[in-house]
Amino acid sequence: FHSQEENMFSIARNTLAAARRASTTGVPSLKFGARAMSSDSVTFDLTGSFETHNLDTAPNNEITMSKEELLGHFQLMYTMRRMEITCDNEYKARNIRGFCHLYDGQEAVATGINAAFDKEDSWITSYRCHCIALARGGKVNEILAELFGNKGGMTDGKGGSMHFYSKKNNFFGGQGIVGAQVPVGTGLAFANKYNAKPGEDMNVAIACYGDGAANQGQIWEAANMASLWKLPMIFCIENNHYGMGTSMERHSSHSDYYKMGNHIPGVRIDGMNILAVKEGMRFVKEHCGSGNGPMYVEMMTYRYHGHSMSDPGTTYRNREEIAMTRSTRDPLEFVKKTLMEAGFAEADEIKSIEKRIRKEVQAETKKAKEYPDVELSDMFDYVYADEMAGRKQEKQDFIRMPDYAKSVRK
Repeated sequence: FHSQEENMFSIARNTLAAARRASTTGVPSLKFGARAMSSDSVTFDLTGSFETHNLDTAPNNEITMSKEELLGHFQLMYTMRRMEITCDNEYKARNIRGFCHLYDGQEAVATGINAAFDKEDSWITSYRCHCIALARGGKVNEILAELFGNKGGMTDGKGGSMHFYSKKNNFFGGQGIVGAQVPVGTGLAFANKYNAKPGEDMNVAIACYGDGAANQGQIWEAANMASLWKLPMIFCIENNHYGMGTSMERHSSHSDYYKMGNHIPGVRIDGMNILAVKEGMRFVKEHCGSGNGPMYVEMMTYRYHGHSMSDPGTTYRNREEIAMTRSTRDPLEFVKKTLMEAGFAEADEIKSIEKRIRKEVQAETKKAKEYPDVELSDMFDYVYADEMAGRKQEKQDFIRMPDYAKSVRK
Protein backbone atom coordinates (compact mmCIF):
# COMPACT_ATOMS: atom_id res chain seq x y z
CA PHE A 1 0.00 0.00 0.00
CA HIS A 2 2.84 2.36 0.80
CA SER A 3 4.17 2.32 -2.78
CA GLN A 4 0.67 2.88 -4.17
CA GLU A 5 0.23 5.80 -1.82
CA GLU A 6 3.50 7.31 -3.01
CA ASN A 7 2.31 6.93 -6.60
CA MET A 8 -0.95 8.66 -5.73
CA PHE A 9 0.90 11.69 -4.41
CA SER A 10 3.35 11.56 -7.30
CA ILE A 11 0.38 12.14 -9.57
CA ALA A 12 -0.69 15.09 -7.46
CA ARG A 13 2.81 16.57 -7.63
CA ASN A 14 2.82 16.34 -11.41
CA THR A 15 -0.40 18.28 -11.87
CA LEU A 16 -0.52 22.04 -12.34
CA ALA A 17 -0.56 24.59 -9.59
CA ALA A 18 -4.19 25.30 -10.46
CA ALA A 19 -5.10 21.69 -9.99
CA ARG A 20 -3.35 21.58 -6.63
CA ARG A 21 -5.21 24.72 -5.60
CA ALA A 22 -8.49 23.14 -6.71
CA SER A 23 -7.95 20.30 -4.25
CA THR A 24 -8.56 22.75 -1.40
CA THR A 25 -10.88 25.35 -2.91
CA GLY A 26 -12.83 23.24 -5.39
CA VAL A 27 -13.40 26.26 -7.63
CA PRO A 28 -11.24 28.85 -9.38
CA SER A 29 -10.93 32.23 -7.73
CA LEU A 30 -13.25 34.85 -9.17
CA LYS A 31 -11.70 38.00 -10.55
CA PHE A 32 -14.14 40.79 -11.18
CA GLY A 33 -12.01 43.92 -11.62
CA ALA A 34 -14.24 46.65 -12.94
CA ARG A 35 -16.88 44.09 -13.89
CA ALA A 36 -19.21 43.33 -11.00
CA MET A 37 -20.87 39.96 -10.65
CA SER A 38 -24.06 40.01 -12.67
CA SER A 39 -26.53 37.70 -14.31
CA ASP A 40 -24.79 38.32 -17.64
CA SER A 41 -21.13 37.37 -17.21
CA VAL A 42 -18.28 36.88 -14.75
CA THR A 43 -14.52 37.03 -15.27
CA PHE A 44 -12.62 34.11 -13.76
CA ASP A 45 -8.98 34.04 -12.73
CA LEU A 46 -6.94 31.25 -14.37
CA THR A 47 -3.56 32.09 -12.87
CA GLY A 48 -1.48 28.91 -12.57
CA SER A 49 -3.53 26.92 -15.07
CA PHE A 50 -0.89 26.93 -17.82
CA GLU A 51 2.78 26.14 -18.39
CA THR A 52 4.44 26.96 -21.70
CA HIS A 53 7.44 25.79 -23.71
CA ASN A 54 9.26 27.78 -26.44
CA LEU A 55 6.58 30.47 -26.46
CA ASP A 56 6.86 34.24 -26.05
CA THR A 57 3.14 34.51 -25.34
CA ALA A 58 0.69 32.42 -23.34
CA PRO A 59 -3.03 31.91 -22.81
CA ASN A 60 -4.76 34.67 -20.87
CA ASN A 61 -4.88 34.34 -17.10
CA GLU A 62 -8.57 35.14 -17.07
CA ILE A 63 -11.68 34.25 -19.02
CA THR A 64 -15.11 35.86 -19.12
CA MET A 65 -18.06 33.51 -19.28
CA SER A 66 -21.78 34.09 -19.48
CA LYS A 67 -24.34 32.07 -17.58
CA GLU A 68 -25.61 30.56 -20.82
CA GLU A 69 -22.11 29.45 -21.86
CA LEU A 70 -21.20 27.83 -18.56
CA LEU A 71 -24.57 26.12 -18.16
CA GLY A 72 -24.24 24.79 -21.71
CA HIS A 73 -20.81 23.34 -20.93
CA PHE A 74 -22.14 21.75 -17.75
CA GLN A 75 -25.07 20.16 -19.55
CA LEU A 76 -22.82 18.65 -22.21
CA MET A 77 -20.37 17.36 -19.61
CA TYR A 78 -23.14 15.86 -17.48
CA THR A 79 -24.66 14.20 -20.55
CA MET A 80 -21.25 12.70 -21.29
CA ARG A 81 -20.98 11.39 -17.74
CA ARG A 82 -24.45 9.81 -17.74
CA MET A 83 -23.89 8.32 -21.19
CA GLU A 84 -20.64 6.67 -20.09
CA ILE A 85 -22.25 5.35 -16.90
CA THR A 86 -24.97 3.89 -19.13
CA CYS A 87 -22.29 2.26 -21.28
CA ASP A 88 -20.79 0.72 -18.16
CA ASN A 89 -24.15 -0.73 -17.11
CA GLU A 90 -25.06 -1.97 -20.60
CA TYR A 91 -21.65 -3.61 -21.01
CA LYS A 92 -22.08 -5.46 -17.73
CA ALA A 93 -25.56 -6.52 -18.93
CA ARG A 94 -23.84 -7.86 -22.10
CA ASN A 95 -25.77 -5.57 -24.40
CA ILE A 96 -22.42 -4.07 -25.47
CA ARG A 97 -19.70 -6.48 -26.55
CA GLY A 98 -16.04 -6.24 -27.47
CA PHE A 99 -13.73 -3.38 -26.57
CA CYS A 100 -15.19 -0.42 -24.69
CA HIS A 101 -13.07 2.46 -23.36
CA LEU A 102 -14.86 5.01 -21.17
CA TYR A 103 -14.12 8.72 -20.84
CA ASP A 104 -15.63 9.67 -17.48
CA GLY A 105 -13.28 11.99 -15.61
CA GLN A 106 -11.96 13.57 -18.80
CA GLU A 107 -15.13 15.42 -19.87
CA ALA A 108 -13.64 18.90 -19.46
CA VAL A 109 -11.03 18.16 -22.13
CA ALA A 110 -13.47 17.30 -24.93
CA THR A 111 -15.93 20.02 -23.93
CA GLY A 112 -13.28 22.73 -23.67
CA ILE A 113 -11.64 21.87 -26.99
CA ASN A 114 -15.01 21.83 -28.73
CA ALA A 115 -15.93 25.20 -27.20
CA ALA A 116 -12.73 26.76 -28.58
CA PHE A 117 -13.00 25.20 -32.04
CA ASP A 118 -15.05 26.01 -35.11
CA LYS A 119 -17.10 23.30 -36.80
CA GLU A 120 -14.74 23.53 -39.77
CA ASP A 121 -11.75 22.45 -37.67
CA SER A 122 -10.76 18.78 -38.00
CA TRP A 123 -10.67 16.39 -35.05
CA ILE A 124 -9.42 12.82 -34.77
CA THR A 125 -8.83 10.88 -31.59
CA SER A 126 -8.08 7.50 -30.05
CA TYR A 127 -10.42 4.63 -29.32
CA ARG A 128 -11.70 6.51 -26.23
CA CYS A 129 -14.03 8.44 -28.50
CA HIS A 130 -17.69 8.25 -27.37
CA CYS A 131 -17.78 11.67 -25.72
CA ILE A 132 -15.87 13.45 -28.47
CA ALA A 133 -18.39 12.05 -30.95
CA LEU A 134 -21.12 13.58 -28.78
CA ALA A 135 -19.33 16.93 -28.54
CA ARG A 136 -18.95 17.07 -32.32
CA GLY A 137 -22.66 16.86 -32.98
CA GLY A 138 -23.55 13.24 -32.32
CA LYS A 139 -26.72 12.17 -30.51
CA VAL A 140 -26.79 9.89 -27.49
CA ASN A 141 -29.07 7.38 -29.24
CA GLU A 142 -26.73 7.24 -32.27
CA ILE A 143 -23.73 6.58 -30.06
CA LEU A 144 -25.43 3.90 -27.97
CA ALA A 145 -26.97 2.26 -31.04
CA GLU A 146 -23.46 2.00 -32.49
CA LEU A 147 -22.29 0.31 -29.32
CA PHE A 148 -25.26 -2.07 -29.46
CA GLY A 149 -24.46 -2.91 -33.09
CA ASN A 150 -27.76 -1.53 -34.34
CA LYS A 151 -28.52 0.17 -37.67
CA GLY A 152 -29.26 3.52 -36.08
CA GLY A 153 -25.63 3.86 -34.98
CA MET A 154 -23.35 6.67 -36.06
CA THR A 155 -21.58 4.34 -38.49
CA ASP A 156 -24.61 2.12 -39.09
CA GLY A 157 -23.67 -0.27 -36.29
CA LYS A 158 -20.57 -1.54 -38.07
CA GLY A 159 -17.85 0.42 -36.31
CA GLY A 160 -18.49 -0.20 -32.63
CA SER A 161 -16.90 1.54 -29.68
CA MET A 162 -13.58 2.45 -31.30
CA HIS A 163 -14.70 3.66 -34.71
CA PHE A 164 -17.11 6.57 -34.52
CA TYR A 165 -17.01 8.93 -37.48
CA SER A 166 -18.90 11.95 -38.77
CA LYS A 167 -17.51 13.64 -41.85
CA LYS A 168 -20.22 16.31 -41.84
CA ASN A 169 -19.02 17.40 -38.39
CA ASN A 170 -15.33 17.12 -39.34
CA PHE A 171 -14.91 14.36 -36.77
CA PHE A 172 -12.68 11.72 -38.28
CA GLY A 173 -13.22 9.18 -35.64
CA GLY A 174 -11.71 6.99 -33.11
CA GLN A 175 -8.70 4.93 -34.08
CA GLY A 176 -8.27 1.35 -32.92
CA ILE A 177 -4.48 1.31 -33.27
CA VAL A 178 -2.46 3.11 -30.60
CA GLY A 179 -1.15 6.41 -31.97
CA ALA A 180 -2.24 5.73 -35.55
CA GLN A 181 -4.63 8.70 -35.54
CA VAL A 182 -1.74 11.18 -35.32
CA PRO A 183 -0.35 10.79 -38.87
CA VAL A 184 -3.93 10.92 -40.17
CA GLY A 185 -4.49 14.11 -38.16
CA THR A 186 -1.35 15.55 -39.70
CA GLY A 187 -2.83 14.78 -43.11
CA LEU A 188 -5.99 16.64 -42.10
CA ALA A 189 -3.82 19.60 -41.11
CA PHE A 190 -2.11 19.44 -44.52
CA ALA A 191 -5.52 19.47 -46.22
CA ASN A 192 -6.60 22.48 -44.13
CA LYS A 193 -3.48 24.41 -45.14
CA TYR A 194 -3.86 23.37 -48.76
CA ASN A 195 -7.49 24.50 -48.87
CA ALA A 196 -7.01 27.76 -46.96
CA LYS A 197 -7.69 31.00 -48.78
CA PRO A 198 -4.68 33.32 -49.10
CA GLY A 199 -4.56 35.90 -46.35
CA GLU A 200 -7.05 34.10 -44.10
CA ASP A 201 -6.43 32.01 -40.99
CA MET A 202 -6.40 28.27 -41.54
CA ASN A 203 -8.71 25.77 -39.92
CA VAL A 204 -6.70 23.64 -37.52
CA ALA A 205 -6.54 19.88 -37.04
CA ILE A 206 -6.16 18.13 -33.71
CA ALA A 207 -5.16 14.57 -32.92
CA CYS A 208 -5.80 13.49 -29.34
CA TYR A 209 -3.88 10.59 -27.86
CA GLY A 210 -2.93 9.33 -24.42
CA ASP A 211 0.32 9.48 -22.52
CA GLY A 212 0.79 5.78 -23.29
CA ALA A 213 0.98 6.56 -27.01
CA ALA A 214 3.20 9.63 -26.68
CA ASN A 215 6.46 7.84 -27.53
CA GLN A 216 5.17 6.18 -30.69
CA GLY A 217 7.61 6.54 -33.59
CA GLN A 218 4.88 7.55 -36.02
CA ILE A 219 4.12 10.57 -33.83
CA TRP A 220 7.72 11.80 -34.08
CA GLU A 221 7.62 11.40 -37.85
CA ALA A 222 4.31 13.26 -38.10
CA ALA A 223 5.62 16.05 -35.86
CA ASN A 224 8.69 16.44 -38.04
CA MET A 225 6.56 16.81 -41.17
CA ALA A 226 4.14 19.20 -39.46
CA SER A 227 7.04 21.39 -38.35
CA LEU A 228 8.79 21.36 -41.73
CA TRP A 229 5.61 22.40 -43.53
CA LYS A 230 4.26 24.66 -40.75
CA LEU A 231 0.97 22.79 -40.67
CA PRO A 232 -1.91 23.97 -38.43
CA MET A 233 -1.58 20.75 -36.40
CA ILE A 234 -2.21 20.26 -32.67
CA PHE A 235 -0.64 17.24 -30.99
CA CYS A 236 -2.85 16.83 -27.91
CA ILE A 237 -1.77 14.42 -25.18
CA GLU A 238 -4.61 13.59 -22.78
CA ASN A 239 -2.38 12.70 -19.86
CA ASN A 240 -4.54 10.59 -17.55
CA HIS A 241 -1.33 9.30 -15.91
CA TYR A 242 -1.59 5.67 -17.02
CA GLY A 243 -0.78 3.94 -20.29
CA MET A 244 -3.18 1.04 -19.83
CA GLY A 245 -2.00 -0.19 -16.41
CA THR A 246 1.45 1.41 -16.40
CA SER A 247 2.05 4.75 -14.69
CA MET A 248 3.74 7.46 -16.74
CA GLU A 249 6.77 7.39 -14.41
CA ARG A 250 7.36 3.78 -15.47
CA HIS A 251 6.60 3.97 -19.20
CA SER A 252 8.14 7.30 -20.25
CA SER A 253 11.60 8.73 -19.55
CA HIS A 254 10.22 12.18 -20.41
CA SER A 255 7.02 13.01 -18.54
CA ASP A 256 6.75 16.69 -19.52
CA TYR A 257 4.81 15.77 -22.63
CA TYR A 258 4.20 19.35 -23.72
CA LYS A 259 7.97 19.69 -24.22
CA MET A 260 8.25 16.54 -26.34
CA GLY A 261 8.25 18.48 -29.60
CA ASN A 262 11.72 19.83 -28.75
CA HIS A 263 11.74 23.07 -30.78
CA ILE A 264 7.97 22.81 -31.41
CA PRO A 265 6.13 25.07 -28.92
CA GLY A 266 4.00 23.49 -26.24
CA VAL A 267 1.53 24.28 -23.49
CA ARG A 268 0.37 22.29 -20.48
CA ILE A 269 -3.23 22.86 -19.39
CA ASP A 270 -5.24 21.88 -16.32
CA GLY A 271 -7.52 19.40 -18.07
CA MET A 272 -9.93 19.14 -15.15
CA ASN A 273 -10.88 22.82 -15.49
CA ILE A 274 -13.26 23.54 -18.39
CA LEU A 275 -12.44 27.26 -18.18
CA ALA A 276 -8.70 26.64 -18.53
CA VAL A 277 -9.17 24.18 -21.39
CA LYS A 278 -11.39 26.58 -23.33
CA GLU A 279 -9.03 29.54 -22.96
CA GLY A 280 -5.93 27.43 -23.53
CA MET A 281 -7.29 25.91 -26.72
CA ARG A 282 -8.43 29.33 -27.97
CA PHE A 283 -4.81 30.40 -27.71
CA VAL A 284 -3.51 27.22 -29.37
CA LYS A 285 -5.99 27.44 -32.25
CA GLU A 286 -5.09 31.07 -32.88
CA HIS A 287 -1.36 30.28 -32.85
CA CYS A 288 -1.53 27.29 -35.20
CA GLY A 289 -4.21 28.68 -37.50
CA SER A 290 -2.28 31.90 -38.19
CA GLY A 291 0.62 30.10 -39.84
CA ASN A 292 3.02 29.56 -36.93
CA GLY A 293 3.13 25.81 -37.37
CA PRO A 294 2.20 22.97 -34.99
CA MET A 295 1.98 22.89 -31.21
CA TYR A 296 2.09 20.25 -28.51
CA VAL A 297 -0.65 20.39 -25.86
CA GLU A 298 -0.66 18.35 -22.67
CA MET A 299 -3.97 18.05 -20.84
CA MET A 300 -3.52 17.04 -17.20
CA THR A 301 -6.55 14.85 -16.59
CA TYR A 302 -7.67 11.54 -15.06
CA ARG A 303 -9.88 8.60 -15.99
CA TYR A 304 -12.12 7.02 -13.37
CA HIS A 305 -12.66 3.69 -15.09
CA GLY A 306 -9.91 1.29 -15.99
CA HIS A 307 -8.25 1.39 -19.38
CA SER A 308 -11.19 -0.55 -20.83
CA MET A 309 -14.14 -2.45 -19.44
CA SER A 310 -11.93 -5.53 -19.06
CA ASP A 311 -9.68 -3.60 -16.66
CA PRO A 312 -10.98 -3.08 -13.10
CA GLY A 313 -8.57 -0.16 -12.77
CA THR A 314 -7.59 -0.99 -9.20
CA THR A 315 -4.67 -3.41 -9.63
CA TYR A 316 -2.12 -0.70 -10.45
CA ARG A 317 -3.68 2.13 -8.45
CA ASN A 318 -5.65 2.04 -5.21
CA ARG A 319 -9.21 3.09 -4.56
CA GLU A 320 -8.01 5.93 -2.32
CA GLU A 321 -6.30 7.57 -5.29
CA ILE A 322 -9.47 7.42 -7.38
CA ALA A 323 -11.61 8.64 -4.48
CA MET A 324 -9.23 11.52 -3.79
CA THR A 325 -9.44 12.69 -7.40
CA ARG A 326 -13.23 12.41 -7.43
CA SER A 327 -13.54 14.39 -4.22
CA THR A 328 -11.03 17.14 -5.00
CA ARG A 329 -10.71 17.51 -8.78
CA ASP A 330 -13.85 16.16 -10.43
CA PRO A 331 -14.51 18.33 -13.52
CA LEU A 332 -18.29 18.25 -13.08
CA GLU A 333 -18.21 19.20 -9.41
CA PHE A 334 -15.84 21.99 -10.39
CA VAL A 335 -18.37 23.43 -12.84
CA LYS A 336 -21.27 23.03 -10.42
CA LYS A 337 -19.46 24.89 -7.67
CA THR A 338 -18.30 27.53 -10.14
CA LEU A 339 -21.89 28.10 -11.33
CA MET A 340 -23.05 28.60 -7.76
CA GLU A 341 -20.06 30.74 -6.73
CA ALA A 342 -20.64 33.02 -9.71
CA GLY A 343 -24.32 33.38 -8.90
CA PHE A 344 -25.35 31.72 -12.16
CA ALA A 345 -27.37 28.90 -10.60
CA GLU A 346 -28.65 27.60 -7.29
CA ALA A 347 -28.15 24.02 -6.10
CA ASP A 348 -31.80 23.16 -6.73
CA GLU A 349 -31.59 24.41 -10.32
CA ILE A 350 -28.52 22.27 -10.97
CA LYS A 351 -30.21 19.21 -9.48
CA SER A 352 -33.20 19.82 -11.74
CA ILE A 353 -30.92 19.93 -14.79
CA GLU A 354 -29.23 16.70 -13.72
CA LYS A 355 -32.59 15.00 -13.26
CA ARG A 356 -33.73 16.11 -16.71
CA ILE A 357 -30.55 14.87 -18.37
CA ARG A 358 -30.77 11.50 -16.61
CA LYS A 359 -34.27 11.06 -18.03
CA GLU A 360 -33.12 12.16 -21.49
CA VAL A 361 -30.27 9.64 -21.50
CA GLN A 362 -32.67 6.90 -20.38
CA ALA A 363 -35.03 7.78 -23.24
CA GLU A 364 -32.14 7.86 -25.72
CA THR A 365 -31.01 4.44 -24.50
CA LYS A 366 -34.47 3.03 -25.07
CA LYS A 367 -34.55 4.53 -28.56
CA ALA A 368 -31.13 3.06 -29.37
CA LYS A 369 -32.36 -0.42 -28.46
CA GLU A 370 -35.35 -0.08 -30.77
CA TYR A 371 -33.23 0.17 -33.91
CA PRO A 372 -32.96 -3.12 -35.85
CA ASP A 373 -29.82 -5.23 -35.73
CA VAL A 374 -27.28 -4.98 -38.52
CA GLU A 375 -27.95 -7.75 -41.03
CA LEU A 376 -25.27 -9.90 -42.60
CA SER A 377 -26.01 -8.46 -46.03
CA ASP A 378 -25.30 -4.96 -44.69
CA MET A 379 -21.65 -5.92 -44.29
CA PHE A 380 -21.13 -5.57 -48.04
CA ASP A 381 -22.29 -1.94 -48.19
CA TYR A 382 -19.58 0.60 -49.02
CA VAL A 383 -16.97 -2.06 -49.74
CA TYR A 384 -16.64 -1.89 -53.52
CA ALA A 385 -16.13 1.22 -55.63
CA ASP A 386 -18.15 -0.06 -58.58
CA GLU A 387 -21.92 -0.21 -58.52
CA MET A 388 -23.49 -3.42 -57.24
CA ALA A 389 -27.16 -4.09 -57.70
CA GLY A 390 -29.03 -3.54 -54.47
CA ARG A 391 -25.95 -2.37 -52.58
CA LYS A 392 -24.89 1.07 -51.36
CA GLN A 393 -21.54 1.96 -52.86
CA GLU A 394 -19.46 5.06 -53.29
CA LYS A 395 -18.05 5.69 -56.74
CA GLN A 396 -14.53 7.08 -56.38
CA ASP A 397 -13.17 9.71 -58.77
CA PHE A 398 -9.90 7.86 -59.12
CA ILE A 399 -8.39 4.64 -57.77
CA ARG A 400 -4.66 4.12 -58.35
CA MET A 401 -3.96 0.52 -59.36
CA PRO A 402 -0.53 -1.21 -59.25
CA ASP A 403 -0.57 -1.03 -63.02
CA TYR A 404 -1.23 2.68 -63.54
CA ALA A 405 -2.77 2.04 -66.97
CA LYS A 406 -5.50 0.01 -65.26
CA SER A 407 -6.36 2.71 -62.72
CA VAL A 408 -10.09 3.28 -62.26
CA ARG A 409 -11.47 6.67 -63.27
CA LYS A 410 -14.99 7.95 -62.73
